[in-house]
Amino acid sequence: MTNWTQSDMEKRLVRYADLKGLKNAFIDARTPGSDRKENFTIIGPGVSENPAQVVHIPEAHGFNFGAARQPFGCTNSQHSHLTAETFLVHTGKWRFVFGANKDEGYLDVEPGDVATVPTHMFRGFEKRDEGTGFLAVVLGHDDPGKVVWAPSVFKMAEDFGLKLLKGGKLIDTTIGESVPEGAELEQPPTAEKMAELATPPMSELGKYYLPHASMAGNPNSPLAGEGVEEAALIGDVDSADGFAAGPIVGHWQHGFALRRLKLATGATVPQHSRSEQEVIFVQSGTLEFNWADGALILGAGDTLTVPIGVVHGFRNPASADAIAFIIRGSERPAAPQFVEHRQAAE
Repeated sequence: MTNWTQSDMEKRLVRYADLKGLKNAFIDARTPGSDRKENFTIIGPGVSENPAQVVHIPEAHGFNFGAARQPFGCTNSQHSHLTAETFLVHTGKWRFVFGANKDEGYLDVEPGDVATVPTHMFRGFEKRDEGTGFLAVVLGHDDPGKVVWAPSVFKMAEDFGLKLLKGGKLIDTTIGESVPEGAELEQPPTAEKMAELATPPMSELGKYYLPHASMAGNPNSPLAGEGVEEAALIGDVDSADGFAAGPIVGHWQHGFALRRLKLATGATVPQHSRSEQEVIFVQSGTLEFNWADGALILGAGDTLTVPIGVVHGFRNPASADAIAFIIRGSERPAAPQFVEHRQAAE
């Protein structure tokens, strides 16, 4: 598609107010302390164990983007992922807890912070302050694979009538569902598997956390200009758009680059196109996204996915800074192509 109408682009925008979550997406849905969480699949198929999970934009991006919304004291049980799991803290104070038994370290985070957790280790998270919080999550790859749950999670799930089939489907016996004939139940990880999921020391895990106060704009970013900063957050390798690897570099593959874009009041980013997927999550403020055939106004908590090659720009029309996290669908993003450069070449 070359001409993206207003209607076309609105279909690629998921507003915070329109999010459709699920409270029984996983095997720990009735575990005391975990029974009040909502899971969201915003972009990509995600990893829900319940087919009732709403997928807002199923298009493959090379990564998945979702979220968890939890009240004070609510926990997400200990689990391990096969691919990257990166957290963007939107609202609330949270604690990431490590180890199968929650006793191998923790990390406290707050709004605006970013943390990424290595593959093949147990992690969980809990909401620490009053009120409801929202935690956005990037999962690596189109198919992130199945979640591996800690042994204690299986026991608690069974006590509350939930069973998990091999392949990842959740069976709720309390509403009359039964295990299909011939189907196998997922079993807790073996001792050998547990050894493979050992927790790295906190001295290493701390390197994968970046507080918002430490996020600094890169003057070499092609988007940088008066009132505009683009900060590197996660980059496993040097990219072609003026960013060196880091400041967070994983020993595992993320498969995407994560940046923070900040626009002061009235600041603009000129029209340009990108060679990879670009997902924008607004952390705070108001951000205008504009292209040849229209404009969208994004507010805090809104998510927009920009098609590859669409010429677009940004503007902050409001009185407060606009801050957005941007997931670029390549570990080595190419330089943007600005309209004026194209016209000069012609």
